[in-house]
Amino acid sequence: MKLTRRWNSILGAGLLSVVSLPTLATVVEVQTVMGNFQINLFDNKTPKTVENFLGYVKSGAYFNNVVHRSIDDFVVQAGGYQFDGQLPLNELSKGPKVVNEPKLSNVRGTIAMAKPSTDANGATSEWFINLKDNSANLDVQNGGFTAFGQVLGNGMDVVDAIAALSTFNKGGAFLNIPLRDYQGGSADISEENLVLITDVVVVDAAVSTHPELNPKTNTLINQLPESGQSGSGGGSMGWLTLLAGIVAVRWRYARH
Repeated sequence: MKLTRRWNSILGAGLLSVVSLPTLATVVEVQTVMGNFQINLFDNKTPKTVENFLGYVKSGAYFNNVVHRSIDDFVVQAGGYQFDGQLPLNELSKGPKVVNEPKLSNVRGTIAMAKPSTDANGATSEWFINLKDNSANLDVQNGGFTAFGQVLGNGMDVVDAIAALSTFNKGGAFLNIPLRDYQGGSADISEENLVLITDVVVVDAAVSTHPELNPKTNTLINQLPESGQSGSGGGSMGWLTLLAGIVAVRWRYARH
């Protein structure tokens, strides 16, 4: 568990150099307590976003990360908080913001970057997986949300199982946190209740993989007037906003 704290402590100083490295892989495996699934990253379509994501992967930032939001028939989100053996959760140290690349559509099974509702280019570490075709909303909102990869094979079975869990309002950033074997009320939260991502690892270091995939292009963003591509608010995605002023999250074991 001390390893998690060590990764957090080095992120602030070292992530700049890590994310500046060339992209070296296109397939990663997300390992969770509910099963593993693989994601093909679209290096050539969204190079800056993939580079940013792999920077966090290689730094160990997603070790013991928590799926902290789940919205029914919409998205599941992670990448912002770690569990180091005790509560409250640790907020992940963030690297520099990544430039928005809204080239691909937010259809079911794609992974995309979360960002503040007031900053089209504000994505850092948090990401979400689309549970359905969210293109009508997310391809245009707040400059468009950058979809940068696609879940492979039957991997969405694992994502859907996570999405099927009951969610609970624990306040702050955890208004819709999915929990396992938890009945709510005054019960304490334990490690066994959290949906942990034990790690995200590179499984294929080729620069170009799965040529059979044909990601859908985001055509809606091009239909907006230029001024509308960066000025929209959070709308229904406001829950994705991670307030810039939050430095630490105090999550008590939650009593209603």
